[in-house]
Amino acid sequence: MTDIGVRALRQGVRRGVGRVGAATPPGRDRAVDALRAAAVLGVVLGHWLVTALVSDGRALRTASPLQHMPWLTPVSWMLQTLAVFFLVGGHVATRGHASARARGIPYHRWLTARLSRLFKPVAAVLTLWTVAAVALLLSGTEYGTVRTMVKLALSPLWFLVVFAGLTAATPLLARLNPLWPLAVVLHVDLLRFGLGGPAWLGWVNVAAAWMVPYTLGAAWTRGELERRRAGWVLLGAGAAATAALVALAGYPASMVGVPGDGMSNLEPPTLAVVTFGLAQCGLALLLRERLRRAMRRPVAWAAVALVNLSVMTVFLWHQTALMATTAPGLLAGRLAGLHTRPDDLGWVGARLLWLPVFALALAVCWAAFRSFERGGGGRGRTSRVVRAHRPSDRGTPAGARHV
Repeated sequence: MTDIGVRALRQGVRRGVGRVGAATPPGRDRAVDALRAAAVLGVVLGHWLVTALVSDGRALRTASPLQHMPWLTPVSWMLQTLAVFFLVGGHVATRGHASARARGIPYHRWLTARLSRLFKPVAAVLTLWTVAAVALLLSGTEYGTVRTMVKLALSPLWFLVVFAGLTAATPLLARLNPLWPLAVVLHVDLLRFGLGGPAWLGWVNVAAAWMVPYTLGAAWTRGELERRRAGWVLLGAGAAATAALVALAGYPASMVGVPGDGMSNLEPPTLAVVTFGLAQCGLALLLRERLRRAMRRPVAWAAVALVNLSVMTVFLWHQTALMATTAPGLLAGRLAGLHTRPDDLGWVGARLLWLPVFALALAVCWAAFRSFERGGGGRGRTSRVVRAHRPSDRGTPAGARHV
């Protein structure tokens, strides 16, 4: 690229960044957007690093480097960030519902608006993978391979179902003390592991476990978590409880599922993943001021705003991007870090080199399907990050209409 082209590109970036900054209301809590973006990108990066599709003859099967290299377990502590997403979701939903009530908007209209953006992108994912699965089976692809790919591609949908259920229950959860769902998780685990109760009982925790950070978000809205002491208590107590559960009660150290392990902290959620989530939420609360200062930088804020505009698209399509790289790659043979067993540092190094390729595949998916999240797109539409805070919305708390 010539010097003129580079200068033109820089000027274009500066103009775009400037427009985003100028269109953002001064009262917006940018730390909320930064935490949401970090939570989603953490999940994406975590899946790309710990999910391997190993070529076994003609079939692909899932494997994990954590299965062969358990010393990498701390990676799961850094990149399993769902609790932070539910914390932000609870905070945003309770503020949005309170604002809607104050403006006379009925519950069903508020809920429909929130859930429509969650589920519109799902139609595109389901359609593409239905067609892809049928085409793969008709072409003679091994059933096990197709099943593995479809399961991975649709695995993010469980999150949306839980998140949608909690969103629908927001009026009931707005004042619920997080200790109540925490107590449910504790008693379920006591019945399962301490008293030999039925395994199916653990699935009660799918709702109760994620209700804990969601109701913490509601407590944030009520102003109960503004002092730094609250963040330190959550961080310290959550970390200490998690360490005790792992060291003394036999809970897995990994905060993600590991193929071949007899027990997972996520399927269904356990008390350990909840206490770990409390520690994460405490850290997130402690970082709010630093994030607010960081988001004053125009480029940083523009990047975070861009992620938030397409957060569901990124979340729903990141596994497809992984498989869109892995499956065609078989045509070139078994590629290191892509189809080989994740059992040594060589695999880790090779997988890190594949991350930009996954990101490029995700960018293609984003370009193709982002309009579903934006309700069809179109020129002249104002971004939702900006549109949610037009001057006519004075009186609406900053961040109340975040998605």
